[in-house]
Amino acid sequence: MDRSPSRTIIIPHLGRVEGHGGIFVKVVDDRVVEVNLDIHEGSRFYEKLLVGKNYLEVQGIITRVCAICSADHTVAALMALENAVGITETERVRRLRGLLLLGAAIESHALHVFALALPDYLGFESVIAMAERYPEDVTSALKLKQLGNRVQGLIGGRPVHPINTIVGGFGRLPSHHQLAELRAELAGAVDSAMRFVDLAGTLEVPAWSANTTIFMALRPDDPAYRFRGTTICTSRGEEHPVASYREVVREYTVEHSHAKHAALASGESYMVGALARLWLLADRLRGRAREAFERLFPGGVQPNILLNNWAQLVEIVHCLERGATLCDELLDLPEADCEVADFEVRAGRGIAAVEVPRGILFHEYEIDDDGRVVAANIVTPTAQNLANVERDLRAAAECLLPTGPPGGDAELRRDLEMVTRAYDPCISCSVHVVRVNS
Repeated sequence: MDRSPSRTIIIPHLGRVEGHGGIFVKVVDDRVVEVNLDIHEGSRFYEKLLVGKNYLEVQGIITRVCAICSADHTVAALMALENAVGITETERVRRLRGLLLLGAAIESHALHVFALALPDYLGFESVIAMAERYPEDVTSALKLKQLGNRVQGLIGGRPVHPINTIVGGFGRLPSHHQLAELRAELAGAVDSAMRFVDLAGTLEVPAWSANTTIFMALRPDDPAYRFRGTTICTSRGEEHPVASYREVVREYTVEHSHAKHAALASGESYMVGALARLWLLADRLRGRAREAFERLFPGGVQPNILLNNWAQLVEIVHCLERGATLCDELLDLPEADCEVADFEVRAGRGIAAVEVPRGILFHEYEIDDDGRVVAANIVTPTAQNLANVERDLRAAAECLLPTGPPGGDAELRRDLEMVTRAYDPCISCSVHVVRVNS
């Protein structure tokens, strides 16, 4: 391992993340003086693309920001637009959208935990290499991901980029027969997910990645573990209505990234995502999800970003159980072909937030009397996490550099990648900086 007092550590391409990025660490006189997570993927100017479009076109555009997050952006956009024109969700629509969000979380978490993160803990370069030794486990993991896709396909009309979701409701409703089949699949997958919980419980999570941080999540309106809420809460006891999110989350640009960063009004970085949700809401977990939490977090949630992988595993179990419950609740409603609210287009501004796999997603739209978009603002979880990623990378580098990991520079680079991967960054969602030359 290079032990020179001044050097740079460069990882030009991060493996096993969504999108393209790299890590740059500069060491001068044995001190870490600069840490950058370089996001150099091409910008998507989706906020500007929406201006002038009819409100009905918004979800079809915004859902294409990213395939992994397409259902999440769709639900957030529809909620914000409905707030702008004064639509109140029916209970059926709310449950169906909740089920859609759960399907997206199952798919995304399964992909990240099993295909992107777990190979690091088991000593493999990729899930393909891992499959040679653990073929049954990898097959089970892929089935969980496929189940998430199935939920999105049934509710959204297709597994990626929903087409059945519309302002005010859904164009077509699943039949009771389809919901009953889905319920059986969701309930039947819980045991499979719990086997992965048992496996994760045998794996050691490194302590060099531990770092105190501020956690943020949405507090659900009811006393349960949910992915929706109208209050932003932090681990410091602060609470803010979602409508005031611009006063809480301050976005800013940095020279080394095509993605915005975010900080609290105090200037401090923070973390959103599964680990943040568990930190703030774990006491609301019930059933097998509670068992999973107690197995993986016997001493409670710790501020160690690598534990975000296990937090996502707990949420997979929760999503399967909650999904089955939502199917039961939908089966109690009378069968119907479609459900769309009556409304009139009017000028207005709407704000919405939902918890998605990587954390809080904010959407805001202003429309005029003709239903044309006047302004749009979207704050993604990855953009909110980027400053904290760099903070955790710095802390990890400062911990590892004095002695150096046994595997030398190669292991050091892998460790820094593990920190970034644990955040499960969705780089495609985060790159929407607009540069203006004056």
